[in-house]
Amino acid sequence: MKRPVLPYIVLFIGVLIASTSAILITAAINLGVAPLSVAAGRITLAALIITPIVLLRSRDELRRISQRDLMLAALSGICLAAHFATWISSLAYTSVASSTALVTTNPVFVALVTWLVFRERLAWGTWLGVLITVLGSGLIALSDRSGSGSNPLLGDLLALMGAMTVSGYFLLGRHLRSRISLLPYIWIVYSTAALALLLLATLLGHSLIGLPPLGYLLILGLALGPQLLGHTAFNWVIKYLSPTLVTVAILGEPIGSALMAIFFFEQPLMPLQMAGGLLLLIGIGATVLAERPATRTKKGNLNP
Repeated sequence: MKRPVLPYIVLFIGVLIASTSAILITAAINLGVAPLSVAAGRITLAALIITPIVLLRSRDELRRISQRDLMLAALSGICLAAHFATWISSLAYTSVASSTALVTTNPVFVALVTWLVFRERLAWGTWLGVLITVLGSGLIALSDRSGSGSNPLLGDLLALMGAMTVSGYFLLGRHLRSRISLLPYIWIVYSTAALALLLLATLLGHSLIGLPPLGYLLILGLALGPQLLGHTAFNWVIKYLSPTLVTVAILGEPIGSALMAIFFFEQPLMPLQMAGGLLLLIGIGATVLAERPATRTKKGNLNP
């Protein structure tokens, strides 16, 4: 059966855009912007930007969404808020390479939940791809054991928590995107995440007022690029590709982030990081080849 090409192209572009996220976040933190302020500002701006578009184009669909689906979409937003709060905070303590490598180990959690909870059988090639990519992520993280960052252990733990919470975000998205179109879904999710992060930042004494002008520009870049283009691309393809494939493909993000960190922050690539990056690419390729066309075509056609 012929495989649709468009979801793969969109996924590839989404990964490229998402790779800039850690660079923009680290630059903002280096300016003195609190990680929670970065997280709250990023998702709040994204929600505000799409609000008029959603109200103009999808108001009727929003009214038709069931209360159960609305609650599940809000739960997805809570998972996204927890992901940003933990992962963005991790970048204040450990290197870009280690943080992005560990936060993208979420295919392990997605595959386990898909297998244990949803009772979906995973092809042996999918399991092999997951194992290879996790090994690659582990090598990248091990390369940071020399102590890059102020508290690498805390940073790594926060990044791992970010991986767990984003797994719930992807799984809920896969479940809901079969019934809710893209714009209403991301508006509910992003708005919920924004409210949660704004509340958390306020409770902890972090404000979005009085930031450096460049800090605001970096947060705007995060909202327009990695959030609206990158995450929205992932939410679109999750309807047509399996959550395991999408999350494994996102493991390409550490490669781009680590390369950019060399240029912007002079964080050198170690031999273990390069070996890990090669394993990530091999694992992504194995998972793509193992993806069954029959599984994808049951999820819908290519209408957003």
